[in-house]
Amino acid sequence: MSVAGLPASPVEAAIAEPDRRFYAFAIDRVIAWAIFAAAGFAAWLIFFRNDNPLAGVGLIVSVVLAVWLVGTVLTGSGGKTPGKMALGLRVVSDDSGAAGRPIGVGKAFVRQALLGLCTIPTLGIGTATFAWVAAMDDRGRRQGWHDRRAGSVVVDVRPPAVVEAEEEAPAPRRIVNLTTMRLKQAEATPEPAERPQTPAAPTQSAAQVVAEAQAAPTLVPAPIARQAPPAPVPPTPAPPAPPAPPAPPAPPVASAAQAVAQPAPPPPPVPAPQPAATARWRVTFDTGQSFVVEGLAIVGRGPEPRPGEEVAHRVALSSSDMSLSKTHAQFQIAADGTLVVMDRGSTNGTTLIRQGAARALGARRPAALVDGDKVKFGDRTMDVVREA
Repeated sequence: MSVAGLPASPVEAAIAEPDRRFYAFAIDRVIAWAIFAAAGFAAWLIFFRNDNPLAGVGLIVSVVLAVWLVGTVLTGSGGKTPGKMALGLRVVSDDSGAAGRPIGVGKAFVRQALLGLCTIPTLGIGTATFAWVAAMDDRGRRQGWHDRRAGSVVVDVRPPAVVEAEEEAPAPRRIVNLTTMRLKQAEATPEPAERPQTPAAPTQSAAQVVAEAQAAPTLVPAPIARQAPPAPVPPTPAPPAPPAPPAPPAPPVASAAQAVAQPAPPPPPVPAPQPAATARWRVTFDTGQSFVVEGLAIVGRGPEPRPGEEVAHRVALSSSDMSLSKTHAQFQIAADGTLVVMDRGSTNGTTLIRQGAARALGARRPAALVDGDKVKFGDRTMDVVREA
């Protein structure tokens, strides 16, 4: 079971930067020294002025032990001290069996005792040695001697910044041509097979009808018994009329689809869009360093990658006023070809200068760059150029 607000394993959390650890340590020491000063003033006012120095010394020692004990309990139970709470840091266990959990009061006692013995008695030399050992940790966990003895590691538990997606321009509204759709449907509909035309029967004139009627044989009723049949009178045949010329065949009837609309000629083919030329991003620093970005780049006085982080460029820059952090910022090319820069929680921040206007970038909030931008990392400047 991990502490509320802490990940299940310290590997999943970012190892705290040395700058943030120093500021958290300074806040804790300022609070402690303020309490010690108040206790010393009270001891002088109550005991030393009344010739009771032993009681005054006892009061000061009691306050010092009480402050140290409170710091030990806070570190062991939840990894929190006033300075670490203000900077978003926690002290957690680095042991394989209890990774990410509080180190406990026992280990916190050892850790706080080493810090206390190497602070005031050594005039700060021991504290500086601890900081140097943490910065030179080849495992990248930034553990000093006190962390290694206690099996602890300091992690950054601030929530990751949410990247605001840039609003995309609305796509143009599609126009539907109903007339073209109808023509395409008519063109795609197969026409029914034409029926064979039956030749029209030749029309007869009135004279031919009369002649045929006269030429037809006349039915005579059967003769009555015992009577002689009368002699038939042969009909007078009419002269045959000349045959009428055959009627011309009827023109074929057009199909309904052809009568409604004739197929429009196909539109000319639209040439396929040519792919845009791949662009390269070149960065140039005021120190003279210049290169084409080909992967993740980290910038600082002595930039160090996180565990498992693949870095293509490590840009180490000198800083005259120490305004550049050890690992100050990073930049890389996104999937859509955009160059993106992000401050990695530096002390003095990162500034973007675009067309003469300066804008401070938030920690761990990526920002897209364009051709001609300038980026300031502390007292160093980087120019951005996009090469076609």
